[in-house]
Amino acid sequence: MVSSILAPLQLDVGDPILIVAALAVVLVVATVWSMIEIVDAYNRGALTVFGEYRKLLEPGLNVVPPFVSRVYTFDMRTQTIDVPSQEAITRDNSPVTADAVVYIRVMDAKRAFLEVENYERAVSNLAQTTLRAVLGDMELDDTLSKREMINERIRHELDEPTDEWGIRVESVEVREVTPSRDVKGAMEEQTSAERRRRAMILEAQGERRSAVEKAEGDKQSEIIRAQGEKQSQILEAQGDSISTVLRARSAESMGERAVIDKGMDTLEEIGRSESTTFVLPQELTSMVGRYGKHLSGGDVRTDGEQLESLEFDDETRELIGLDDIAEIIGEIEDAEMDVEAMEQEAQAIKEGEDMPAEGGDVIDISETGQERREDTDARGGPD
Repeated sequence: MVSSILAPLQLDVGDPILIVAALAVVLVVATVWSMIEIVDAYNRGALTVFGEYRKLLEPGLNVVPPFVSRVYTFDMRTQTIDVPSQEAITRDNSPVTADAVVYIRVMDAKRAFLEVENYERAVSNLAQTTLRAVLGDMELDDTLSKREMINERIRHELDEPTDEWGIRVESVEVREVTPSRDVKGAMEEQTSAERRRRAMILEAQGERRSAVEKAEGDKQSEIIRAQGEKQSQILEAQGDSISTVLRARSAESMGERAVIDKGMDTLEEIGRSESTTFVLPQELTSMVGRYGKHLSGGDVRTDGEQLESLEFDDETRELIGLDDIAEIIGEIEDAEMDVEAMEQEAQAIKEGEDMPAEGGDVIDISETGQERREDTDARGGPD
């Protein structure tokens, strides 16, 4: 039954018309296939017809002459080219090894197709020679520390020839610069020595600073101790001065009282004598009257009551110097201690020189001593 159905469809394979028709269909399909060229979005295509450059094919569907056309595609994205490791001798004759990476982009596909055979290999070889030249023109220390300068110089050297190929060098990065093993060992020893030197310097500076701080502290301590001793001596001298003044005032007062007591004893002895005429010094009568009036409160008391002692009047207080003692103590307490002036005065007294007074005049120590001796002689000698 199946054979009866397919029987009308069976054709004679040996029929020439059928063969020609099949060949025609195949030729049409091949022609259409060769006429259509699809270009990706990131590519450009260089079209040649019979070996002659015609145009650049844009991304998308393009119709080209069939069977006689060829299309060369170029990637328009940024491409990375590895530069193999290169050995170079620096300016100071130190061997180094370096490698790099170059980032390029095709800017003109027509020139990249017509001006250079293989732009990737050409850029790689040019970068290798440029890297060796740049490293050979620098010192070893510069090759290790000035990486940015090396990158910039290589990129600048690659710009001019690659522009003619329609290629732009976007960036160059030197990945590693390695000196030889001997040079690396010497550099490590140099670094260790430099670190030891810095450590010794820092330690010496710390010790010096510690010594300076200690000396400053000792100095301040000595100054404070000396000032305390000086103030103690000044206060002790002031105390001695006050004590001397009080003793002098007391001696003066006691001297008058002794004169009065002696006078009273003399009057008692005179009263025992037969003479009826008595001659008394005026000073004695004045002092007796002054003290008697003070003690009695009047010239005569007839009521027989015991006399009460009264307060000293102004004249008596002035005589015995009670008010002066309070003033002297107040002045000494209120006076500011001029340590430097006291030192100058003590030094001047020790050396026997003249010393300046507060008003600007010069006090002659010899004259002062002479005045003191004359005052002592006028009083009748020392107490």
